[in-house]
Formats: sequence, C-alpha cells, structure tokens
Amino acid sequence: MSVPETAAHAVPEDVFLLDVREDNEWRAGHAPTAVHIPLGQLQARVGEVPAEVPVYVICRSGGRSAQATVWLNHLGRRAVNVGGGMRSWAGAGRPMVGENGGEPFVA
Repeated sequence: MSVPETAAHAVPEDVFLLDVREDNEWRAGHAPTAVHIPLGQLQARVGEVPAEVPVYVICRSGGRSAQATVWLNHLGRRAVNVGGGMRSWAGAGRPMVGENGGEPFVA
C-alpha cells in the first residue's frame, strides 16, 4: 500500500500536525503547533484526530508516522506522512521548541 507523503519543508504552516513519537522524544524537541499522541496510544485516542481536515503525521525519521498514516487513511481520515520525520524538519530549519528548558533537538 502506498503511503501519501510530503517533504518536511513543504508542510503548510496551518495544518493539523500529529507527532506520534514517545514522550522523551517529544520533550527533546517538537514543532510548536504539533499535537502529541504517541503511536502506541493512537488507537485509543483517535477521537482527538480531526476527520474533516488533512492530518500531517510526523515521527523521528518517518517509519512510525508511515504506519500511523496508513492506519488513519484506512479509517477514512486524510493523512499524509512527513517524509524523513523530525530529522528532516530540523534539517529544513523548521521551528522547534523543547520541553526540557534547553535548545530543542531531535532525540
């Protein structure tokens, strides 16, 4: 099955961005407007993901977000994987914030 994908630098500013990484990865650094639902919790929390707008899904390097994208699309959502994940996001110079009080980084 093909996974809809876009490059990190091409993610529009005003989209619903879903970060499926683990808590420690999230705390290290994430996109300022992202919503955090770890992949292992996504099935139980899918009601928090809007059905009426496209959802861009991101993880560290693109693997977990690809899994989430396939599953969300199977449910009828319009999900797009962010290729290369937060590594590509940071590499493209996109904004990041950290929860650790220091410089944000991709863990």
